[in-house]
Amino acid sequence: MTTQILWDVDTQVDFMDPSGKLYVPGAEELAPTMERLVEAARAAGVAHVASADDHELTDPEISATPDWQSTFPPHCLRGTRGAEKIPATKQRDPLPLPLMPYPPALLIELIANRREVILLKKSIYVFTNPNADPMLDALDPDEIVVFGVATDVCDDTAIRDFLRRGRRVVFVEDAARGLDEQRTAACTAFWRESGVEFSTVEEVIASLG
Repeated sequence: MTTQILWDVDTQVDFMDPSGKLYVPGAEELAPTMERLVEAARAAGVAHVASADDHELTDPEISATPDWQSTFPPHCLRGTRGAEKIPATKQRDPLPLPLMPYPPALLIELIANRREVILLKKSIYVFTNPNADPMLDALDPDEIVVFGVATDVCDDTAIRDFLRRGRRVVFVEDAARGLDEQRTAACTAFWRESGVEFSTVEEVIASLG
């Protein structure tokens, strides 16, 4: 039997809501679809791992004059509404994994009976969180089902990192949205060439568990 985890990329207010600081156009339209994915994973007992920006104004990524590649305007600032997950993907009782590294044995114990994990990050690269790799090793899924925003930024960095780690990836096309059409096309073309499977919410829900 294939073991899966649902990997939820940055479905936070500042990205998903039209009022957000770094709104991804059209992202709010995906909320009902995303909710179906999350509920299906919960019903199937499939782990729901979410990444989330947890910024402070002093973070290197935050800039008043951003280049939109490695620096961005203030967003997802800790303690603000913009940093919260949208209601559709909000976890009920997540284990938060901050940037402080946990001993691997303790981390395995912490996640042993948990189905919801939130990985906090200060970069577009989720594996800058030192707990990301040991957590993934502990869960050791056969398949990582990826959705969220933005396709051409944090979805892309996460998927490339999974591929480098030899992981099998499924990308849920109708539960993701990009910022730049040309860049999104380039990312998805690379993923296809690298063996990423493209799927839909209906297909994923049918396969979960």
